[in-house]
Amino acid sequence: MDTNKENIAQAAYDRIADTERYLRRHGPALCNLFDAFDAPSGFDALCDLHGIFGNQHPDAKLIRTALREIETFLAKQTSQAADAAARDRGFDASGALRWHGARISELHARFCNAD
Repeated sequence: MDTNKENIAQAAYDRIADTERYLRRHGPALCNLFDAFDAPSGFDALCDLHGIFGNQHPDAKLIRTALREIETFLAKQTSQAADAAARDRGFDASGALRWHGARISELHARFCNAD
């Protein structure tokens, strides 16, 4: 058996499984963050990502695209927008933005580094 191919296949499975796990555990909080920033495009990318996992064999390229869109949205948010969201919603929007941004960035990088 070719262990290199097995390792590559396992790594691909792990990337997808880790992304799905993040989505199941933290998707609602990310959705709330998009709502706080009044970000329909971020929400749409999150919905796309959720829909991808509705398939028996999620497409890694589609996952990568959705993660990139979410990462891009999160990176574009300003500290002023986070402060306003924190005041309006009464939660640490800046902390949530940093935490989700780091997680999404890590997940996205794993897909980019797989090429």
